[in-house]
Amino acid sequence: MTTESGETPQSKNSSQKHQKPEKGKKDPYRQTLLLPKTSFSMRANLLQSEPQFQKHWEHLSLYQKMKENRTEPFVYHDGPPYANGPIHLGHLLNKVLKDLVVRSKTLEGYRVDFTPGWDCHGLPIEHKVLKELGEKAKDLVVPQIRNRCKSYAEKYVKLQAKQMKRLGTIGNYERPYLTLDPAYEAGVLNVFSDLVKAGLVYRAKKPVHWSIENRTALAEAELEYHTRKDPSIYVNFEVTDSSKLPQSLNVPKNSKTHLMIWTTTPWTIPANVAVAVSPVGTYVLCEFKKGETKFLSLVVEDLKQKLSEQLGLTLVKEFGRCKGSELASSSLEYQHPFVEKRKGKVVEAQYVTFEDGTGLVHTAPGHGADDYLTGLKHGLDVICPVLADGTYDTTVPKWLEGKLIWEANPIIVQHLERSGHLVHHYEFEHSYPHDWRSKTPTIFRATEQWFIGVDRAFGQKQQSLREQALASVEETIRFIPSWGKNRLKGMLESRPDWCVSRQRAWGLPIPSFETASGEVLLTAESVKAVSRVIAKKGSDYWFKATPKELLVEYDPKNDPDAPEWIQSGLGKDFEQLDLEKGKDIFDVWFESGSSWNAVLRQDKIGYPADLYLEGSDQHRGWFQHSLLPALGVTEKSPFKVLLTHGFIVDSQGHKMSKSIGNTIDVEALLKKYGADICRWWVSSLNYVNDIKADWSYFQTASEEYRKVRNTIRFMLGNLNDFNPKKDKVTLSSEDATSVDAWMADELKRFAERAVEAYSQFQYKKVQEELFNFCNETLSAVYLAAIKDRLYCEAKDSRKRRRTQTILFESADAVIRLMAPILVHTAEEAYLSLHGLDLKGALEENQSVHLESFPKFESENVSSPYWNEVFLLRSLCLKAIEKSKEKGINHPMDIGIRASVPKDLLKKLQPFSEDCVDLCGVSRFEMIGDESIQEIAGARLEIQDLRDQPRCERSWKRDLTVKARSDGGTLSDRDAQVLGLI
Repeated sequence: MTTESGETPQSKNSSQKHQKPEKGKKDPYRQTLLLPKTSFSMRANLLQSEPQFQKHWEHLSLYQKMKENRTEPFVYHDGPPYANGPIHLGHLLNKVLKDLVVRSKTLEGYRVDFTPGWDCHGLPIEHKVLKELGEKAKDLVVPQIRNRCKSYAEKYVKLQAKQMKRLGTIGNYERPYLTLDPAYEAGVLNVFSDLVKAGLVYRAKKPVHWSIENRTALAEAELEYHTRKDPSIYVNFEVTDSSKLPQSLNVPKNSKTHLMIWTTTPWTIPANVAVAVSPVGTYVLCEFKKGETKFLSLVVEDLKQKLSEQLGLTLVKEFGRCKGSELASSSLEYQHPFVEKRKGKVVEAQYVTFEDGTGLVHTAPGHGADDYLTGLKHGLDVICPVLADGTYDTTVPKWLEGKLIWEANPIIVQHLERSGHLVHHYEFEHSYPHDWRSKTPTIFRATEQWFIGVDRAFGQKQQSLREQALASVEETIRFIPSWGKNRLKGMLESRPDWCVSRQRAWGLPIPSFETASGEVLLTAESVKAVSRVIAKKGSDYWFKATPKELLVEYDPKNDPDAPEWIQSGLGKDFEQLDLEKGKDIFDVWFESGSSWNAVLRQDKIGYPADLYLEGSDQHRGWFQHSLLPALGVTEKSPFKVLLTHGFIVDSQGHKMSKSIGNTIDVEALLKKYGADICRWWVSSLNYVNDIKADWSYFQTASEEYRKVRNTIRFMLGNLNDFNPKKDKVTLSSEDATSVDAWMADELKRFAERAVEAYSQFQYKKVQEELFNFCNETLSAVYLAAIKDRLYCEAKDSRKRRRTQTILFESADAVIRLMAPILVHTAEEAYLSLHGLDLKGALEENQSVHLESFPKFESENVSSPYWNEVFLLRSLCLKAIEKSKEKGINHPMDIGIRASVPKDLLKKLQPFSEDCVDLCGVSRFEMIGDESIQEIAGARLEIQDLRDQPRCERSWKRDLTVKARSDGGTLSDRDAQVLGLI
């Protein structure tokens, strides 16, 4: 038997290889063979063909057509990436995974409205623009900065969209959602208005994470934690009146007593107003000695020994003990160590622990979240002497004025040492929050900010956002992987109120107005009125317009929540009230977190979404900040399923970084391999974990792709003369022992497994099923077994057409099932299968992406004894391989007589004809043997047929081969096909 070079899929077994004519001799019957022919080339040429298919899809309006005739919606929402640079490998992973969802759900029969989005506001873009401007940035006013930021964002939206489409992704790229679009901005303001109406928005002076570098408040999701060294200091605060200490402490008369505190932020001591103690802790008054100096200090009993060892102190004497609750109720005060006019007091706090420190916690409500809550409870002053740029104001001692807080740390330590308050200090290495953009350390700083309260009851359920969010996590949201549930739950349990205000230029303004005396106008109705204006003119208008122009659609007479000062000013003419516009913008997480309203509801796509899919960092980012406002407005989670993927790391497990030089450029990948191979790589990943990436992994993907492509090419090549409308053969029970019936059953089960894996977002399983089916089931078994009948049988014989029927169904199924992954290759193969070029496909509106996943309605006719047959085959292949030791190098020179269990002989004998092709030999015979109990014990006789005549057309040495009238040596089958019998 002969084949065209390159048409035969690689086989693992030598029994599937075919002998060629002796060197120098012609093959007299080659022209009579039905050899493969196809336009589907061996070389993919993806770099040239992929852009052609993408252009073709645009002409075809493929995305719109994919939604036609599909009524059941699958609501799938895109999380917006920042528009601040070219896409990287993380984008490739994320966008291809999302596209797998879009395309597979479409092929499942759903209508998928997928609108790509971009986050265009925020500090990342503003920071980049100002950095590029350098010194020139100082001369720019806010509208100029915003204009440059807008141009910057639009530039990268265009670039990223082009790159994402080059990856073969599809969606509503003609009308994406951008957070800078007026309609989107209005959608965000409408969410804010509803939250105001629900009573969840408030303004307060409280400590928030503050970026000194960028001079703005930050949310928890905008922090990164890095190791940092800070001074760790132990300081004695002198009690002003020792007589107020509990009597059980046995304080010596006329002695100075101290409260020993510990802190790693000396710069916050200027804001100290209290010392917090544990109400249940036992505190002991100790006399310590350090060097020649003795002093009396209160510390918690659990830490006295540890302190002595760590600080190099000698514990000279213990005077007495008392509970922390007694200290807090004793009206005890202490003198601030260097702010002469300030005295602090002792208060209770449940968070005081006895693991480190002294059990007495330095408390500055202006510089800590716990401190602030303690201050509220005990009526403490919220002092914040630190300005936006991180320097001290004029309320601190002169020797600290104007100093940057980090510069102040050693100065304060030195001052405390000179004044005798410092007990001990050393450098302390710890994990510290940093601004995720500037990578600089942040601080807690009390400022006037807008917050969304997560513990305020509201709505019909009269539950808080935290309670509703935790209930959603437990009851309504499905997590893939499952550990995402506990991750999000833990973050929701511990999160503080959401600071939604930022002090920057590039973003959506918070629509508040203020009088000179500090009264604030921000109601649900006033926000909605501004929203209507912004919807028409965009947020840039805020910086150009007067309050009167911005509030042109606001009527306080119809606003039940209008503040009293507005109502009283109505007689004077509301429009003439002296109002100033607020200077804060929204946290970008609030903007992107409102996309469920600004896109899904506003564009009537559907709500809630069936799926959100992003990286695992979005549990603390977009997922959480979408869930909270959605619950505040709809009391319903905006998503039913949260699917998360890991991060890309290098082959050593290190984070990819340009500075390290271990990144892989997406453009370079596409230029070398093309999009389909990149997509094949993505589909191969266990994406729920962090993913190692290396150039060699893409080379492996390329090799696997080539095997799949060549398998498809072989099938297409052998269907060149097959018309399914007239040549299709329906299998019957008579075909049960044919390899075609076996293949039909294997195909059905493979397709069912693949479709189920798609429905569960298990793309790695789909990819493995596809590869194994192509490389093993098809190439190594079925395609190797059917070559003789495809090439040598009569063109229209039932046997050949039956095989071509199954081959067509196999090719069709594989092409459809690989379509979400290998989008371009599947289209190329689909058009080849149906005899179409791009022009014809356009005219007939044909595309594999407009099809559905394969379904097999016909009943299975395959014999139940195929397991026994394949076990026997594996024994035969081993024996054939071993026959090489006897010099029999080609399976066609072999005949096999198999002795099988006698009770199975009748069931297995009908398989003999196809066992010839399954084993790739010339003859196959089965006989029964009562001594053999199971098929695994079958006895094989290998017959050397090299002295037997060989058919010059099929190369088989069966019992019918003889000389024919045309002068050739042929088997009966081949002679009959040629009309010689």
